[in-house]
Formats: sequence, C-alpha cells, structure tokens
Amino acid sequence: MKFKSFAARLVLSVAAVSGATSALAADWVVGANIGNVPWEFQDAAGKFVGFEIDLVNEVAKRAGKTVQIENIPFNGLFPAVQSGRIQIAVSSITITPKRLESLAFAQPYYDSDQSLSVLKTTKIDKLEDLSGKTVGVDTASTGDIYATENTAKLKIAKISRYEGLAPAMLDLAAGRIDGYISDIPAVEYYIKDKPQYKVVARIPTNERYSFMFAKTFTDAGKINDILTTLKKEGFISATHKKWFGSTPPDSSSTARVMDVPKL
Repeated sequence: MKFKSFAARLVLSVAAVSGATSALAADWVVGANIGNVPWEFQDAAGKFVGFEIDLVNEVAKRAGKTVQIENIPFNGLFPAVQSGRIQIAVSSITITPKRLESLAFAQPYYDSDQSLSVLKTTKIDKLEDLSGKTVGVDTASTGDIYATENTAKLKIAKISRYEGLAPAMLDLAAGRIDGYISDIPAVEYYIKDKPQYKVVARIPTNERYSFMFAKTFTDAGKINDILTTLKKEGFISATHKKWFGSTPPDSSSTARVMDVPKL
C-alpha cells in the first residue's frame, strides 16, 4: 500500500511539473481579463472566446508563435506586463499618454467612448443626474479615471470599483449602485438581451484599444506588421462584424492602418 501510494504521488508530481512546463513553453503568455464581453470571455463549454481572443490567436498563428491565455483582473495586467509574467495584455485596453510612459502598444484596432448605463426604472437620464449617487466603474479603467476626475463636477457621492462588467451590472440591478460608467461597446453587447438596463449617456473620450506589452518586447514590430496585414485583408473588420454585428467605417482604427502610438 505504501509503495502504491508513493508511486501514485510520484505520477501526480510528474504530471504537475509537465503541465507547468507546458504552460511555460508558450512563446507568448497573454493576459486577459476574462469576463470582458465580447472582448474575452468563456463560452458555455468553458472555452476562451471573443473579439480580442480571435485577434491575438490569428496574430500568433501568422507570427508562428504559440499562445497561452492567462485570466488576470484588469488592474493586474499592468504589473504583469512590466514584471515579465506575461508578454502581451488584451482587455479593451485604452492607449493613454500616461500608460505610454512605462508601457508600449501596437497600432490601435478599435475606437471607443465611455457610457453611463442605468436601470430603466431609474430617474437618471443624464450625467448631471448622478449628483448624490453611487457610481460603479472598473478598477483602473478609463471609466474609473473619468469618474474620479469628475466627482466634484458631477457631485458623485461614491465610486464603487469592480473587476469586470458582469459584477457591476449585477450590483446595478440589485440597487447597490445607481449607475455604471464603462466602455460603450461592451455595455451595449451585454444589455442587448437584458431590457432592464439602458444607456443614457455616451461620454466622448475618443479612446483607442490595442495590444499592450513592455517597451523591451522584441516581437512588437512583428505584431504591428501583422496587424497592418490583417487590416488590409479585412480580417479585423470581419472579426468586428462577427462580434458586434456591424462593419466598422473605413475611417476607424479597425480598418485603417495607423502608426504605432508614441508619446
């Protein structure tokens, strides 16, 4: 019995080491805030799917690289890239001057704004109605930045921070927050079959999303060149139609080849 027990433990140990080695063997470990619908989330079978999952997998395939997707909360993506734990981060990450100080991005592939969503039963119809209210945001997101910078102007009573859209929307439904400020495409996708919610304000922030990586990432140029090819071939526009149901305008960063963002 003792021998069999030892043997069984040995097999499990070897399997564990083998599994760890397999994960570490990926050329690119990609961090993603899984649950960020429709950018990256799990389908009914538990598979990681979404607009950016399709995109990063296609880029990796054309680069001849293997990929390991790792589920990381949005706020954890930044230190994960800087520490080298992951090579690439995706999660509808907005390119900002502040982020460009310490991190790098490929050319953008999506244009966006923020939004204020509420319950249809509420009396909140515009941003100015947030006076004395509790607002939900995603931690460290551009929605968080907007709400924080405009707390005094809008007289927001409290900001509640979340790690993803779904828990925030559930708290909105339960009345624990009065409104939710977040990326408009993700919210519109989420509420399309949930009639209790409505978007009452589009907040123009002129955001653009892209892959984020360390300034020293050696495959950055290769990724950017592949994104250029995918735009010219119409792959990214077709992926946009698959997930959002519409073809992006030719003037958008989804379709138009753009420069690599710099300070």
